[in-house]
Amino acid sequence: STKKSNINLFLMKLKENIDYALDDIEHDIIFDKGRMFINTSNIDIAVKRLKNVFGIQAIVIAYKLDKDFDILKTNIVELLKEKEFKTFKVTTKRSDKSYPLNSMEFSKQMGGYILKNIDNIKVDVNKPDIYVNVEIRKDYAYVYLDEIKGLGGYPLGVSGKGMLMLSGGIDSPVAGYLAIKRGVKLEAVYFAAPPHTSLDAQKKVEKLASKLSLYNNGIKLHIINFTEIEEAIYRYCPRDYLITIMRRMMYRISERLSYKNKAKCIVNGESIGQVASQTLTSMSVINEVTKMPIIRPLACFDKLEIIDLANKIDTYETSILPYEDCCTIFVPDHPVINPELNKAKEYEQLIPFEDMINKCIREEQIIHIKPNKDIEEFKDLL
Repeated sequence: STKKSNINLFLMKLKENIDYALDDIEHDIIFDKGRMFINTSNIDIAVKRLKNVFGIQAIVIAYKLDKDFDILKTNIVELLKEKEFKTFKVTTKRSDKSYPLNSMEFSKQMGGYILKNIDNIKVDVNKPDIYVNVEIRKDYAYVYLDEIKGLGGYPLGVSGKGMLMLSGGIDSPVAGYLAIKRGVKLEAVYFAAPPHTSLDAQKKVEKLASKLSLYNNGIKLHIINFTEIEEAIYRYCPRDYLITIMRRMMYRISERLSYKNKAKCIVNGESIGQVASQTLTSMSVINEVTKMPIIRPLACFDKLEIIDLANKIDTYETSILPYEDCCTIFVPDHPVINPELNKAKEYEQLIPFEDMINKCIREEQIIHIKPNKDIEEFKDLL
């Protein structure tokens, strides 16, 4: 538990997200502050989907058994005979304090019975091959042998909504994933510039959004036609300031979309110093156009760390497909790395950008992307 007064909000959000993940299979859920019990006959499907739900530290397939010690010990030995192991450890949690054995006594007696009834095994309290976990509760005992690592993080939605600036590159999908991990439910905005960018470039972004939607319970993708603004910037502004002014326009549009859709922040894949528009000076000048918080989950990551995460969430191969976005089409040979705010404002005045921005938002295309809940899960995520 990372929160105290808000724990019920977190648990209810987690239950809501689990219900969404399992909505097409029969299940029921009960929970307390430390455990959530999901009863279902579709165990394999449930486990596979729960691996992609943030807010879960671990998943176990538990056996609900009579808590009488003699019945328990027989059942546990039968379960263990189906496993291959040389060493084991019994771990007991006893929430029912009226139980005749305390946790230490239970573990000791259960371990002794297991040793007597299974050949060629021994106890290892440090690094056993298998843990025998027993939780003794009011009405039943729960026994589980294997623990499956969950994604951790916060339940989706507990931190509000954010607007992800989703390009076709490597960084922004990873940034989106990390924001979702902190409980931020995302919508996404993509800036298209037809005919300078192709439909293939948009389809690439839709595929990236689809991969993120697995963790986000679907995703609403806003497609903004940026052609008119981009061409005006290219026509009227100095070449070295093209990216600076372009990014300022994108921030303005993202901010207005955020307010329109009740998002509380803008999320993007910027990393300090990675490109000209991501020096601290550039960020400061670009950021000046908005009062909305800008969340940069990758700000202090290096490129190799970002690529590693992109591979783990299965976005890297899509991101490197050779379809250029509007930020790369018009990138100058020598973009300014320390832009001056007064110059950026001066150059912007050459463009009637307010009318253009209003038109962009008015004519946006919206795509609702639903998650494919049964694609392969990804392991060992950050």
